[in-house]
Amino acid sequence: MRLHHLEITAFGPFAGTVTVDFDALSGGGLFLLTGATGAGKTTVLDAVCFALYGDVPGDRSGAKRLRSDQAAPGVRPGVVLEATLGGRRLRFVRSPAWSRPKKRGTGTTTEQASVSVSEHIDGTWEPLSSRLDEAGDLVGSLLGLTLNQFTQVAMLPQGRFSTFLRATSKERHALLQQLFRTGRFESVEAWLGERRRHLYRSSQSCEREVDDLASRVSEIAEEPAPEDPDALAAWSQAAHVTAAAERDAAQQHLERDQLAETAAVGALDDVRHRLERAQQRRAAERELATLEQRAADHAEDLARLDGARRAAPVVPLAEVSRRAGEACDGAAERWRRAAEAVPGVEPEALASRLERLLEARATMTALDPGRRRLGWVQQQLPRVRAEAAQTATERDRVAVRLAELPDQLTAAAAAVESARSRAAETADLATRLTAHDRARGLRAELAAAQVEHLASRELVLAASERQLEVRRQRIEAMAAELAGALAVGACCPVCGSDDHPHKAVPARGAVDEGTERSTQRALDDAKASETVHAEHVASLRTRLAVAEAAAGADRREEVAAQLDAAHDHERALPDLRAEHDRLRAEHETARLRWSELAATGSALEADIAAFEREAVDLAGEIDRAEEQIRAATGADSLDLDGLLAATRAAAEALTTRTRARARAEEARADLDDALTAAGFGDVHEVETAALGEAEQGVLSNRVDHHRERSAVVREQLGQLGDADRDPRPLHELVALRADEHEAAVRRVRAAGEHRAAAQARCGRLQELDARLRVALERWEPVRREYELVTRVAAFAEGKAADNAWQMRLSAYVLAWRLGQVVAAANERLVTMSDHRYTLLHSARRGAGETRGGLSLLVRDDWSGEARDPATLSGGETFVVSLALALGLADVVAHEAGGAQLETLFVDEGFGSLDSDTLEDVLDALDALREGGRVVGVVSHVTEMRDRIPTQLHVRTSRAGSTVSLHGAAPVVVGSPA
Repeated sequence: MRLHHLEITAFGPFAGTVTVDFDALSGGGLFLLTGATGAGKTTVLDAVCFALYGDVPGDRSGAKRLRSDQAAPGVRPGVVLEATLGGRRLRFVRSPAWSRPKKRGTGTTTEQASVSVSEHIDGTWEPLSSRLDEAGDLVGSLLGLTLNQFTQVAMLPQGRFSTFLRATSKERHALLQQLFRTGRFESVEAWLGERRRHLYRSSQSCEREVDDLASRVSEIAEEPAPEDPDALAAWSQAAHVTAAAERDAAQQHLERDQLAETAAVGALDDVRHRLERAQQRRAAERELATLEQRAADHAEDLARLDGARRAAPVVPLAEVSRRAGEACDGAAERWRRAAEAVPGVEPEALASRLERLLEARATMTALDPGRRRLGWVQQQLPRVRAEAAQTATERDRVAVRLAELPDQLTAAAAAVESARSRAAETADLATRLTAHDRARGLRAELAAAQVEHLASRELVLAASERQLEVRRQRIEAMAAELAGALAVGACCPVCGSDDHPHKAVPARGAVDEGTERSTQRALDDAKASETVHAEHVASLRTRLAVAEAAAGADRREEVAAQLDAAHDHERALPDLRAEHDRLRAEHETARLRWSELAATGSALEADIAAFEREAVDLAGEIDRAEEQIRAATGADSLDLDGLLAATRAAAEALTTRTRARARAEEARADLDDALTAAGFGDVHEVETAALGEAEQGVLSNRVDHHRERSAVVREQLGQLGDADRDPRPLHELVALRADEHEAAVRRVRAAGEHRAAAQARCGRLQELDARLRVALERWEPVRREYELVTRVAAFAEGKAADNAWQMRLSAYVLAWRLGQVVAAANERLVTMSDHRYTLLHSARRGAGETRGGLSLLVRDDWSGEARDPATLSGGETFVVSLALALGLADVVAHEAGGAQLETLFVDEGFGSLDSDTLEDVLDALDALREGGRVVGVVSHVTEMRDRIPTQLHVRTSRAGSTVSLHGAAPVVVGSPA
């Protein structure tokens, strides 16, 4: 990588645009980047990092504030870098995220970060990408370095050399892991640990399963389980074999008891059969005697059953004859009552009278629509008259409201316009009120800033007096300082003599060059602080004047009251507009309503007149029709429905009486024929012999039962023959055989339970033995792998006994890398320390550390002792740290694939070195230029300016920092915007 050109705009302390020509700086191979403290030397390096990676190194990355506070409001911050990466000439144009003023209105808006990458091809710049991620991938692929590695290799960081030298093994581990990307070894450690935990859980689960199964086998077999897991399978198999033998023995015993129980059952069944036959014979003899005693009753039942069966068909005919006579008498009575309702009408005239009434009824029915229409018209007339009156009243009320609304509409429009004009002042009054508040805050801030400015001016005066006093004291002691620099045989720079008989001796507490330099730095710092405070006071005064102008002449309380009133009008404006719209809508509605009511009133008056004419016509028509009906029927009453019903009832009663007489005569003839056929003289005899259906059924069942049981009992006695007549001795024999059978059953049951228990025990042991074998087979590989992984993980974690250094795997890899870094650092440290110091890499743990492998010691070859880096002085620490940083840069570059870094920056304070050591360090830095490498040193030490002729000066002012190039190509000056 070689840098060519850098352009910085509104970035850090650079308020305007500055340019740096690295090609001009690279002519001598070594250049100095110098300037006052805070001027922006490190910002130049930050700009290079930002152009390449879109971020700045170290703690400054967390600030997220890269734009210059002194830049003009609309100036976009940005960095343009031209560099050669991997043999390709590229130009990076980057801008960080920043807040710019809005183009419309007040306030700011956020501009997102942007990037543009172009490549110089055939004399023109060809765009490559404008995406942040693609630009980052391109730089990473060409350099092979991350931002952190780049700052360790190409930009040795300010204040970070001694941090790595004095770090603990844990801190050094974190940094080296990030630089050398050895996370895969920690991933191996993590995987081993996780695998060990997983196998431990799996092994514990398998072991719990085996223990549970072994415990259950032990409980069933009533034998303790062996402690050795390898003996569990044989022990379980033996328990199963023993249980199988016990099961077979129980089966044989059960079969013997079952044969004995079968014999007892046969003997008991034989005795019970003999007892049952004896009991059946005695029961049959007793039942036959009972049947013979009931023979007379059986003959009487037969006679009653015969009479009932002959009377059964005659009873229904007698009932029919009786009912027909009663129906005939009822029909005669109904005819008599119906004839009384139509007096003077002969039976032969009923049909013609009924026909005339039906015709009159049809005429009356034809008049019903007219009557209903007349009734409806008479009901509508009052309603229509009331509705017409109500319409007239409503029309008068709407007319009054129509006369009132125009004035109200005019007043509402005026109120809306007044509120609108007052509400328009809200934005201006709010801006003025905000300006009042901003001015009040600025006054307080200005007062505090003025106090700080006065204090900084007093510090400048005090520092100036102190610097003058120190310079005076040094001038007074200059003779002793010159004498101290004289060497034996050297000429005096004052008198030229090589004889120095009485050299001046410095007084106690004499001032030297270092004291004068420190007072000068303190004076410079005080002046810079005073300048910053003065600029802050001026900025506050300007901002206060702008705020007061925006606030206006009115007091804040008056503006606030005006703003409240404007807000009130603004809030009331929607209601006033709504009221105006409501009145306008009401006026239109009232106008339409008055027109509608006028039309409705006219229509109602016409309806009233039509209804009155129709009622008169309908009433006359109905009266004429009723008079005609009276003349046709000869009746004074118009109750045609009553006359028609009475006439129809009389005709029907006459027809019913005739039919009832015919049915009664027919039923009596049928009854007489049935009495003769059944052999009864009259109906009384039939009623005496007849029986109910249920009673006849009971009698029939009783006769059939007597006959059937007599036949069955005689047949049963014939079959039993010579059976035992006395069952009493057989009862005793049955009891004896039953006791013998019960005993045999108990023995079979006990043998069965024993056999079932033995079989269940054997089956359970067989199942548990199979499951135990499967569990042992599953546990075996897990247990073996867990033991192996445990040993390997403990070794990788540095906890195993055979890991003599107690070093983790990742630490071992980093220790090897650290050994390479120490070897590369010692090549330069030998030159820088005049062959006095050498770095040592120790694998042992340091004080208070739990892991070893990354400890560093410094060996002093003058004393031959190795000591902790914390015991080095400030200058020694810088020399050793610089050598270590350079060695680390070489190894990291080699780790990144041998990236060619032709430009290197060293950002560190060299003020702690004496002149001889500084000379050695500069010689070592000169050696870095081999192979065309360019080395930039960042420092403000005076000796560095004298030693390195090519310099890039960074100067600061109130308007922002600027840069200038001296000692090489023509000066390139950047002016602030």
